[in-house]
Amino acid sequence: MVFSCQLCNHSDEYLYINKYCSKCQKIKHYLNLYQDRVYEILDNVLSRDLDKQDNKIKVEIEEEIKQQKSKLNKEIEEHTDDSYIKKHNTRGKK
Repeated sequence: MVFSCQLCNHSDEYLYINKYCSKCQKIKHYLNLYQDRVYEILDNVLSRDLDKQDNKIKVEIEEEIKQQKSKLNKEIEEHTDDSYIKKHNTRGKK
């Protein structure tokens, strides 16, 4: 007996073991990883016109990138000697 996906209900895949098709399984995986952040992004991005969706995607990604960069910079500062940073930052500058 072949079952349909419990989330989308119209998948062309044959489901014998899983409850979700491969696309819906990916969504389920994102929900497990990012929890409520998935809902925030869906609400903030998809509830806009198509033109504004692209802009909002860029803004969302840009903010996440800035947060990750600052987090990495803090980790680097904690694990690197100050004299090493000064030595390498002054290369090529005269």
